[in-house]
Amino acid sequence: MSTIAINIAKVGVRIREAAQASARQSATIGLLAVSKTKPAAAVRDAYAAGLSDFGENYLQEALDKQQLLNDLPLVWHFIGPIQSNKTKPIAEHFSWVHSVDRLKIAQRLSAQRPSDLPPLNICLQVNVSGEASKSGCAAEELPALAQAVTQLPNIRLRGLMTIPEPTEDVAAQHAAFARLRNLQDGLNAELNLGLDTLSMGMSHDLEAAIAEGATWVRIGTALFGARDYPST
Repeated sequence: MSTIAINIAKVGVRIREAAQASARQSATIGLLAVSKTKPAAAVRDAYAAGLSDFGENYLQEALDKQQLLNDLPLVWHFIGPIQSNKTKPIAEHFSWVHSVDRLKIAQRLSAQRPSDLPPLNICLQVNVSGEASKSGCAAEELPALAQAVTQLPNIRLRGLMTIPEPTEDVAAQHAAFARLRNLQDGLNAELNLGLDTLSMGMSHDLEAAIAEGATWVRIGTALFGARDYPST
């Protein structure tokens, strides 16, 4: 087995144990492999080990990888910050976007989604920790944004995403993820949106995220090792 295959198996055990501890079915929790800064060969290894969903933060890197891997039936998720001038290729080349935090971006993705493709699955990114440096809409802006996004054609609002402030405090991890779940529960109750997706949890806190209802955990380091960022 490759190192990546071994790591995938280890993460799978963590997911199953966390689901069991929370009385959840592990089949309801998707493993999104975060492959940013990793070569196409690593994605190919992960696919051979059973993964099909891959998350990318950097558009050009993702498009290059997609070209190299177009022989594989992969599902691509865009999970990074979105600039207005990047929405067209995102709308054309991804199945999911987890990081929509303002209406303008949703409108552009809707308008630029090719008509021959299925609706683009969208998650609204929420800044649950209130960090000035983090992307994401504020909780109080969420109902109006969600309601507006659901009116747009060619995209489908699936749920919410968050990247809370990193902490080793397990209680704080739970609290941040519970805030996102409560926000989604509120949207479903008040606006009857039928949202079914909570994209939350990474390598260091996936157990807390699963306990609080995550349906996608976004895992990079635990699968592929530490990221290699280019020196500047």
